[in-house]
Amino acid sequence: MKELSLNILDLAQNGITAGAHQIDIEINENENGYFIFRIKDDGCGMSEEMVKKVRDPFVTTRTTRKVGMGISLVDMMTAQCGGYLKIKSQVGKGTLLEAAFDKDNIDRPPLGDIATTMKVMLLGAPKLDYTFTYKVGEQGFGFDTRQMRQELGDLADFTNPDILAWVESYIHQGMKDLNAQG
Repeated sequence: MKELSLNILDLAQNGITAGAHQIDIEINENENGYFIFRIKDDGCGMSEEMVKKVRDPFVTTRTTRKVGMGISLVDMMTAQCGGYLKIKSQVGKGTLLEAAFDKDNIDRPPLGDIATTMKVMLLGAPKLDYTFTYKVGEQGFGFDTRQMRQELGDLADFTNPDILAWVESYIHQGMKDLNAQG
């Protein structure tokens, strides 16, 4: 995939498939010299044995195909870009995936349109709760569907085009404002 936002979408889908109720996505453009993204879910999790095997593209829990390329591709990209991939998972508790890239590595794919990615996730699984945190070093901003549901009540319909457009705009503007500070 040419943009990391598409990898994030693919990897977050794993959490949805694993029965997650909550998916947390964090991106830090400069955490100790690394560009890092983290995806955490509270889905069914994986056994230690599966965590060891999951980097292999021919290992997948999906029944619709015999290949699982998402994690193996990100693993390969992080290694090529002077970074690392960490996966922590516990059966019944969920999974945390952390992908780090040397922030200045010329081969690191661009982030891409993460605001649209978040919109697609909301539309694809509108009943789930999501948090999105974007940071540049220690500075950051966030978005939380639970907070929106609390403030908007029944109007917090993540299939509503106006709500989705607002979320997309909010994330775009927050990222723009944060990057303008640097």
